[in-house]
Amino acid sequence: MKLKDILVNCNLSELIGDKDKDIEKVSFDSREVTPGTLFFAVKGTQSDGHAYIESALDKGATAIVCEQLPKTLRDNITYIRVDNSGYVLGVAAANFYGNPSKALKLTGVTGTNGKTTIATLLYRLFSDAGYACGLLSTIENIVDHEIVPSTHTTPDPVELNALLRKMVDHGCEYAFMEVSSHAVDQHRIAGLHFAGGIFTNLTHDHLDYHKTMANYRNAKKKFFDDLPSEAFALTNLDDKNGAVMLQNTKAHKLSYALKHDADYKGIVLESHFDGMLMKVNGTELYTQLVGGFNASNILAIYGAALALGFNKNELLIEISKLHGANGRFDMVHGDSGIVGIVDYAHTPDALENVLKTINEVKVESGKWKVENTPLIITVVGCGGNRDASKRPEMAAIAVKLSDRVILTSDNPRNEDPDEIIRQMKEGIDANDQSKVLSITDRREAIRTAVALAQKGDIILLAGKGHEDYQIIKGEKKHFDDKEELSKALKEK
Repeated sequence: MKLKDILVNCNLSELIGDKDKDIEKVSFDSREVTPGTLFFAVKGTQSDGHAYIESALDKGATAIVCEQLPKTLRDNITYIRVDNSGYVLGVAAANFYGNPSKALKLTGVTGTNGKTTIATLLYRLFSDAGYACGLLSTIENIVDHEIVPSTHTTPDPVELNALLRKMVDHGCEYAFMEVSSHAVDQHRIAGLHFAGGIFTNLTHDHLDYHKTMANYRNAKKKFFDDLPSEAFALTNLDDKNGAVMLQNTKAHKLSYALKHDADYKGIVLESHFDGMLMKVNGTELYTQLVGGFNASNILAIYGAALALGFNKNELLIEISKLHGANGRFDMVHGDSGIVGIVDYAHTPDALENVLKTINEVKVESGKWKVENTPLIITVVGCGGNRDASKRPEMAAIAVKLSDRVILTSDNPRNEDPDEIIRQMKEGIDANDQSKVLSITDRREAIRTAVALAQKGDIILLAGKGHEDYQIIKGEKKHFDDKEELSKALKEK
């Protein structure tokens, strides 16, 4: 492709050299540069791509996009100076792959919690109804029915557009993707054309990156600010930031809620551990998902599907068939009559929602006909090298809403896991210390929870969900909560 075609709508400040040269590849990683590459020097959180310009040229890059020109310019190299290399990378990557998002009905889901569930269920909903579609999520990327491993909530612009191109080439009509606040702030979605956007909620997370809740909120809001007028913007009015997301959007405004008046108003009629009965705008709807937070997710799916043209009667039937995303309120049953739940809850709000749901369903469900009141035993940790301020809050919520709590490792990464647990314990009142055990080894923590549990009790493993690894001292090792819990329950 010609360089000049890749640079369409890229807001160039200066171009030195030939803009008609052929480009074989676009990259922002100097290690991946091959002859004929257009290299983008992007300032990242860990390193500055400008330091790798000469390395990229030595490997055969023929054009450079940068914010500051090198002191010495090489002959026969085209240099393009821009205000923001990250933004231009997004637009240029979309151009390089033929703007695939314009050939798809692409829906983005943003918010602290619920992104994976909503994106995954929308993919399953449309796929089960016979539509070819794609998914970009924390758990996995799917092109029609082909699974592509996922490494980030939102891929980098080059990988993202390559995946979208593959979806188009496979005949996909719809695509559903998680849009993280990092992706918005780092311009990973620049150049994409969205048919719609969904906002779930905004709670304490990623402040190690965004520093303030206002910055975090504004990153989410920018996604809606940039939606085109022909798109839809669907927001959760039960969240105090829900209405804020729609303030400046040009898109068609839609809303959903359980507690407030909205375009899609839901009420939970019955709730059990194997599903719940709801009413949406007066129409009954059954779902295999459990809990108030999933009732909210179902409303988002319902509203988005209708906005995308799904038939209402068919929609009610298809929603009843859906099951939750892997690692999201994932049930694990054992012969001992103990119920295990694996959930990705790794923020205070998510943990509170899951535990409140367990408490509510425990009381309401007719399954719990046992002599003693069932106990809730929560196993939880916090990730290392991430926002430390939420650690005591996570522990406090676990203790408040559980009968027993075992504090353990999550992904300590390069931090001392015992120090993470110590920080978590700062949130526990002295009167509640007797409810808490600290077991650093996560496998032992899970086995201890099973040993403590009796028939009818509920064990929640929170924090890792779908993840099948632990990162300890920078080393990634296989570890799957669901596997470990299943094994321990079988041995009991």
